[in-house]
Amino acid sequence: MTEESDIQPCAHVVLVPGFWLGAWAWDAVVDHLRQAGLDPVALTLPGLEPDHSDRGSVRLQDHVAAIEEALAAAQPGARTVLVAHSGAAVPATVALDRHVEEIDHVVWVDTAPVVNGFALSPQAQGAEHPLSAQWDDEFEQGSMDGLSQQQLDTFRERAVPQPTGSRRDAASLTDDRRLDVPGTIVCTAFPAADYLSYAEQGMPFLAGLREHRVLELVDLPTGHWPMWSEPAELAQIIVAAAAAAG
Repeated sequence: MTEESDIQPCAHVVLVPGFWLGAWAWDAVVDHLRQAGLDPVALTLPGLEPDHSDRGSVRLQDHVAAIEEALAAAQPGARTVLVAHSGAAVPATVALDRHVEEIDHVVWVDTAPVVNGFALSPQAQGAEHPLSAQWDDEFEQGSMDGLSQQQLDTFRERAVPQPTGSRRDAASLTDDRRLDVPGTIVCTAFPAADYLSYAEQGMPFLAGLREHRVLELVDLPTGHWPMWSEPAELAQIIVAAAAAAG
């Protein structure tokens, strides 16, 4: 007979969306993860609330703190998987650096861990960066594969301006043990071979691929938003990461 103390808590999965998005962006993935018996928590990072009144005051550290709080909510003994999409790689890498012993696996969704001192837009000005400033024909054609018109419309309607501080502040990393935390790179907008090639060519955003020592690259051919275009497939990758963490 199994004793209550022998029952392991389900894996705790912290889902961090990229720019302009809130927890709602993960809704379809969350459903699949719950069906698989995991404990998913999707975040809306500070300043990404639709009614936030002062996005200019939000800094990278605020985003890191929100991730830290979500990590701390794991049940004792639970495996913990951190999932970061796109620009959320910066605060996620900082959180990983500070909580190496608490994170069992990181899933990087069309993104990669960053290196010490990296900032997405170090010269960015103003209080916030709206989606409209980014959305042009090249942006739509290059990253929206697999999305329906309804999904595109929802994205435009629900997108919240990204706080500039979260783009401008640099990552401060001090614990090299993070380089040995297992990670999965979900390659969507371009294939794994291109990820590695761009990293070798010196693309700053992918420099972490040359540092981290336990990374698996998985191809999921679609656009930059697989939580909408391929939620079941993305969830399967996260479930596999949680199982590996065990």
